[in-house]
Amino acid sequence: MKTRILFVCLGNICRSPTAEGVFRQISGGAYQVDSAGTSGWHIGDPPYGPMQDAARVRGYDLSNLRARQFVADDFERFDLILGMDDQNMRDIERLNSGGRAKAQKLTTFGTLGADHVPDPYYTRDFDQALDIIENAARGLLTHLKAEADQLKLQ
Repeated sequence: MKTRILFVCLGNICRSPTAEGVFRQISGGAYQVDSAGTSGWHIGDPPYGPMQDAARVRGYDLSNLRARQFVADDFERFDLILGMDDQNMRDIERLNSGGRAKAQKLTTFGTLGADHVPDPYYTRDFDQALDIIENAARGLLTHLKAEADQLKLQ
């Protein structure tokens, strides 16, 4: 069974769908990935146009993704839930009633020193968000491969 990973941000139209698209591509489909938002403002909407444009320049197609809201059942449906900032993490943990998924910030896996992924919907810096997401996604992939290798040795 594939490891199931959920990326979470506020509206699920900028950061988390970008993380989903980036990680899906760099991992070659080796993991089951999805994204969600802690709010329900954009349910059913595609990723924000300027975010899609910035991602497309780097070779990521986000056009088929649609926003959904994070729900408590996600703690049972996923193995790892990755939030983009501290507020996302508080909102995620508020819904955790003892589910099995581990929740942490995506930037935990990055090497750029960023403690969160700034929301480009507000900052307008889509490239900065992509830089942080790509870096952390590569770190996440390295981490997951190392974990899998460790399990093989046991």
